[in-house]
Amino acid sequence: MTFKHITSRDNSLFKQLKKLADNARERRKNNETLLDGVHLLQAYMEQFGLPKLLVIAEGESTNEVVGLLQELADVPTIMFTTLMFAELSPVATPTGILALVDIPQLPVPEQADFALMLEDIQDPGNLGSMLRSAAAAGVDAVYLSQGCTDAWSPKALRGGQGAQFVVPIVERADLAAISQAFAGQTLATTLDGESLYGLDLSQPTAFVIGNEGAGLSPALVAAASHNVSIPMAGQVESLNAAAATAVCLFERSRQKMAQG
Repeated sequence: MTFKHITSRDNSLFKQLKKLADNARERRKNNETLLDGVHLLQAYMEQFGLPKLLVIAEGESTNEVVGLLQELADVPTIMFTTLMFAELSPVATPTGILALVDIPQLPVPEQADFALMLEDIQDPGNLGSMLRSAAAAGVDAVYLSQGCTDAWSPKALRGGQGAQFVVPIVERADLAAISQAFAGQTLATTLDGESLYGLDLSQPTAFVIGNEGAGLSPALVAAASHNVSIPMAGQVESLNAAAATAVCLFERSRQKMAQG
């Protein structure tokens, strides 16, 4: 296999890919993002088909990467130096393959039965983990406030491990308005709410989760049907946002499965 080999950081394509890797505004403007690694690329292809461009690093590739390159021989492919590739990758130890793709637009249900609303989540890894839990628990739609980190950044995609390709995501959403319009109960997670395990979650339910440090804003707490908390036996005050999200979502999933 032969590829176009680019060694200069002044190359226009490298500069454009660097902007996509680093800048949410650039991703929104172009409706494009970068996927890192074989698993994430395969998850994308299962839903949306081929990527627009493949990027590989100099040096010895893994058998997994070589196999994928053979499978995608018709996709334009370029090779960057190891250091240039590392500038684009969201991980400390790059996987050796990146893909340029269009950001998919999944249809959002008019009346969701199971929703997740996230306010001002700042860490892309946390956001990716929350989206991954949402996908696994069967959430119909995820709504992100204006202050949330970009769901399509390479780090958030890495954390989501394909969740962004199966769960509809609405960014820069007015969570208070969505909470009030939701045709079911909206549950704001707080430290002093009702026990999560004492509520009937089999009905249409939306969980509202706040910032990793500050929690939910008073306006969103006031807009919710109930304030809920997760009972804890240990000597800690709270869980982190991603862990709390997983507990809430899977308790709802458990109740729905128990209902049959």
